[in-house]
Amino acid sequence: QVQLVESGGGLVQPGGSLRLSCAASGRISSINRMGWYCQAPGKERELVATITSGSSTNYLDSVKGRFTISRDNAKNTVYLQMNSLKPEDTAVYYCNANIKILRLDPMDYWGKGTLVTVSP
Repeated sequence: QVQLVESGGGLVQPGGSLRLSCAASGRISSINRMGWYCQAPGKERELVATITSGSSTNYLDSVKGRFTISRDNAKNTVYLQMNSLKPEDTAVYYCNANIKILRLDPMDYWGKGTLVTVSP
């Protein structure tokens, strides 16, 4: 019923930038919190950044000042602008959204992930 599709990952050199996008589609009534998580090889998935429907944001300490999360409510899309990338940012990045469909209670949905590789 709901799909989250990420795009924008790829290979970038240290110090470079990438912009991730995640578009939600389906029978969506409203979207509450949206966010990005990352999972590096051998590590658990962790929160990178979130943004509420009122545009309040929260960031992982290690990305503060380098990453910016934003959303376009008209397009049901969330973005992650990643600047000054470091090799330790290498991971699969997953989009997450808390979405209400019709009269059902809001639920969390996940995208399939997009790989970000930071390497010389």
